[in-house]
Parts: sequence; C-alpha cells; structure tokens
Amino acid sequence: METRSAAAKKKKLSFCKENELISDHHNIDRITDLPDAVLHHILFLLPIKTVAQTSVLSKRWRSLWSSFPDLDFTTLDQSLQPCSSSKTNPLNCKESDFITQVLNNRDKHSDIRILRFQARLSFSRLNSLIRLAIRHKVQELDVEVFTEDYFNFPRCVIASDTLRVFKLKSKRPGFRLPPSSVMTSGFRCLHSLSLSRISLCNQPSLSDMFSESSFLLLKKLSLDTCFGLKHLRVGCRVLQDLTLENCFELQGLNVSGSKLERLRIAKCFDGYVEKSWVKIDAPRLEVVLWEHNGLSDNVCIENLSYLHKASIGLLHEDISVAKLQSVSNLFSALSLAHCLTLESNCIEILSNNNYFAVYLHQFSNLKSLELHTGFKKNNVPGLASIFKSCPMLHTLILNIINDFKTERRQWNKDLWEMSNSEEEKYWESQTQNLQSFLHHLKIVKIHGFLECENEVSLAKFLLKHGKALEEMVLSTGHCKARHSLQRQKIRSQMMGFSWASSNAKITFNQAG
Repeated sequence: METRSAAAKKKKLSFCKENELISDHHNIDRITDLPDAVLHHILFLLPIKTVAQTSVLSKRWRSLWSSFPDLDFTTLDQSLQPCSSSKTNPLNCKESDFITQVLNNRDKHSDIRILRFQARLSFSRLNSLIRLAIRHKVQELDVEVFTEDYFNFPRCVIASDTLRVFKLKSKRPGFRLPPSSVMTSGFRCLHSLSLSRISLCNQPSLSDMFSESSFLLLKKLSLDTCFGLKHLRVGCRVLQDLTLENCFELQGLNVSGSKLERLRIAKCFDGYVEKSWVKIDAPRLEVVLWEHNGLSDNVCIENLSYLHKASIGLLHEDISVAKLQSVSNLFSALSLAHCLTLESNCIEILSNNNYFAVYLHQFSNLKSLELHTGFKKNNVPGLASIFKSCPMLHTLILNIINDFKTERRQWNKDLWEMSNSEEEKYWESQTQNLQSFLHHLKIVKIHGFLECENEVSLAKFLLKHGKALEEMVLSTGHCKARHSLQRQKIRSQMMGFSWASSNAKITFNQAG
C-alpha cells in the first residue's frame, strides 16, 4: 500500500512534469514555422523599417527579408539624414541610399512584386534604382521624385516584360518623354500607366501615342499636369479607365474605346482659346466625371446607353451662344445617367441663361441628384428647371455653399406670411410643371441648412406637394447669428407646415 509521503512525492513529480510540458509548449515559435507567403503577407502590414529589422532575428528571418516581394519605402521617415556608418546601420542613412542597398542585397532569384518610393535625387540615381528594380522583374513600380532639373523618362522600363503597373510622378520640375515611336514600341505587358508633370513642348507626335496599335494590354491610363499638350487622341484597344487632369493648354480631345468604362476629365481647357473641341466615342461608358473644365466650342459625346454615374463641373465665364450649345450637348449626352452631380457653376449657368433652360434635356433614368449651390435668389429658376427635367427622381441631395458673402434673408414667420415671399410664390407657380417630380421624390437631404428664406420656401414646397415623400433630412450649418432658442422655434414652426405625404418624416441634424 502506497504511503502518504510517497503519494505526495509522486503528485509533486507529476505537477513538475506538467509545468515543463506547458513551458515547452509556450516556447514553440509557431510564427517562424509559417510558410513564406503567409509571413510576407503579415510583414506587408508593417512599416518597411520594421520589416528590415526582423532580419537580425535569425537566418530564417534574414532569408524572408532578402526575398520580401513588396517593398514600400514610402513609410520611411522623410527627414532621414546621411551618415558615415552606412554599412553598419543602413537605417540611419538617407532614403535613397537605403533603397539602393536593399535592392543590391536582394536574393538574385527573388522577384519584386511591388516597389514604391519617394525621394529627392538625381536622374542618374533614379535611373540606377529603376534598373535594379527591372533586374528583379518588378511588377508594380510607383515612383515619386523631386529633382533639380527636368529629367528624361527612364527608358529601361519600356522594354520590361514583367512590369504591369507603372506610376511616375515628378514633384518638381518635371520630365520629358522619348519619341512616340520609342514609347509605343514597348510596354507590351503594361496594364496601368500613370504619369504626372510631363513636358510635351515641341513634341506634337506624342499627342497620338495612345493609339489603337499601342499599349495593347493597357486598361488604366492617368495623365496629370501635361505642359504643352494641346491635342490628345486616346484609342487604346482594351482601355477601361481614363483620367486626364490639370491640362489647361488642351484644345482638342479625341477619346474612343469600345471597352472604356470610366472617364474623368478635370481642370482641362482654359475656356478662353479661340476654338476647342471634344469628341468621345465610348459606348460602354458607365462613369463620366467632367470636373471644373472650361467650356469647349464643340462637344460631341455619343452612345452612352450604359451610363450610370455622371458629374458636371464647369468653369464660369462669359458664355457665347456656341458654347451654350456645347453645354446643352454635354447635358444631352449625360441624360441617360442614373446618378448625377452638378457643381455650383452649373446651377449659375442654368439660372443666368434662359436660352439654355429651354434646351435642358430630360433625365428620364435619373434616380439620385446631388446639387452644389450657393442658393442665391437668382438660382431658384435654374433649380426649378433641373427638377422639371428629372421626372422619375427618387433622392435629392442639396449641398448649400455658405460663403457668408452672399446676402441671404433670414426667415421670420410673421413677416414672411405678410410679405407673401417671392420664392414661395414662384415655387407654387411651378407645381403643375413639377408634377411628375413631386409624385416620385421620396428622399430629400439638405446640407448647410441655415433656415433662410430660400431654403425654408423650398422645404415647405416639397412637404406640401411631395406625395411620395418619405424622409427629409435638414443638416444645419454653422450659424452664430441665430440663438438656439430661436432656431428651435423655427423648427417647430416648420413641423406645422402642410404635408402631402402621411408617411413623411423630417429630421434636423446639427453640424459638428
């Protein structure tokens, strides 16, 4: 029979053995045993400096660092300064030296999937870095540089048979492209190209380099700040996404593509050249963003039966009859959109030109409309004209721009009723013209609502005649002129307005 002391000793030995097993279990390095692909994915979530520091942990981690496929150096401290001990502590050296050292020390058989960096350096250093990346068969190369003078486009990327995405942005002063024959002879595997701050002066042939026979696999193209670009033709075979921005010297634009789905033209055409024109033939376009562009004399856009979303922003200027017709053509081309955004200058053009209001085409498919406006008194007819052209509208979003420079009449219930507000009279006169609009509108959101006469008149009109209205959200802007009690009184009065829809509800939101 086992004695009590023997049993206690046995129990103690068992307890110690269990503790040893638990300790051994906790000491197992399960992370290091993960496959390379999994660890690379985890490391990609960390800053590049932290990833580099893991190389000192063990031979296994050193191998992971030397084969790490996604090198994002944009997370480096931009204030890094040169140091004398570059071999012993590369992380204390300036950025470009560190990038060069990382690329030189990579495993010769490990390819680079992504390389991103921002640096201030010479063209020779830039060219050297890109050559190293191409040598490692980089697939996505994203470069943002600051140089002392204009530099030439690095030709080594043109012949790459692995590069899929290439982004080159010059902060200052810019770069020059090689002849179009050189540009179009390469990039056989490129899917996405983004170039920013290009000098095209005295290189007219480059305006035609994106033709049908060039860039055979290019699906996405972005050109930003192109100096000297006056005419551009884009007709890449499989292009799906095109962005053109900050090209004020542009006078002629010709875009064609059977697969183009998204088009964004922003801050192009200064609007004061003698003749400018736009021709777009892209039947599968789904998104058109026309933002802050000058008015062209001739706009021809056809076959947008797939259009879902459109946004229009025009530079306000002296408008000739010819340019009004171009604006009319633009609205007509986008009339099949399901979602539409109009910037403030569009509202002013519509309101100040009676000629144009007659030619405002019906947006029969439109379900969501977003308007940006200063809501001046003379903008009311333009708003009514837009509403009339949206007979099937479901959601109206009104963003009121309050610059506090435009004089706006504060609403006072008693004085307002005695004076028979001109705005209220006008809206009531439009009831018949807006019948379809009022019978389909369900949601109204007004941002920057300051309880001024124009705003209250519109809200009252929509509540009174909106038979399908379900929700009205009024988000107030910052207004120090009104006391909170006065504002609360106005809101209570608005709740007493006549409502056409028994399902409607009104919500007031205070700006933060």
